[in-house]
Amino acid sequence: MLLPVLAFYIIFKYIPMGGLIIAFKSYNFYDGILHSPWVGFKNFQMLFSNAQTLSIIWNTFWLSLLNLVVGFPIPIVLAILLNEVRTTWFKRWVQTILYLPHFFSWVIVSGIVLTLFAADYGSVNKVLMLVSVEPKSFLYDPLSWTLIFLGSGVWKEMGFSTIIYLAALTTIDPAQFESASMDGASKGRQIWHITIPGIRNTIILLLILAMGRVMEVGFDHVYNLQNAAVSGVSEVISTYIYKIGLQQAQFSLTTAMGLFESVISFTLVLLANWLARKYDYALF
Repeated sequence: MLLPVLAFYIIFKYIPMGGLIIAFKSYNFYDGILHSPWVGFKNFQMLFSNAQTLSIIWNTFWLSLLNLVVGFPIPIVLAILLNEVRTTWFKRWVQTILYLPHFFSWVIVSGIVLTLFAADYGSVNKVLMLVSVEPKSFLYDPLSWTLIFLGSGVWKEMGFSTIIYLAALTTIDPAQFESASMDGASKGRQIWHITIPGIRNTIILLLILAMGRVMEVGFDHVYNLQNAAVSGVSEVISTYIYKIGLQQAQFSLTTAMGLFESVISFTLVLLANWLARKYDYALF
């Protein structure tokens, strides 16, 4: 049963790693990957001597960090709140509403965002005009664009993580809550001393995995929302690779950028796991 999974990862994950040597070559279609001339670290020098590259790396890191800081704790809070709901039908209804956006593509989510925040026909601006407030160009202002980007990402994915935490909450022995209640512990004390420690390992594991994605900002999410007016904050590594690598055929340059991103992500995973081990929370 494990063989198909191993085959998938070997064929589609490990074998393509051989293409990373393009980052150290001047790749062209005629010579191919193996016979293209070596250039050493020239592609990396070109990348980091370009001020735009540093801005793109910063945008990627900043947007991912915002997603992590804001988006990571929200599912934990939602799972704890839902766990305290005793009305079964209401709990299932809320779970469905929260989980549904996870199945929407970013094209659909971007369409919803445009419908809400477009400068000319957006629902938010129509409401503002009803109360005699001038329409705002939300998607053309760097600050408001960042907030919309962050909010749409959290809204789409928070339901999926909430389900994971709810599953972890079912492993906590109900007798602990009964004992705490008999000892006079308030609901807040029970959550702090029983609920959160009970899902600690799950929180740490998901945090370590999230750290590995700090340098990744979903291409679909950014590409469907960005525009020229906010390119200063919305241009990230994934969109740069698409525009420079695929549209302009600078494969060696963008492979170097992708390799840099992977090395940073790998380092962050190791760092997060080391910190977890230091405090005896690591799972691997």
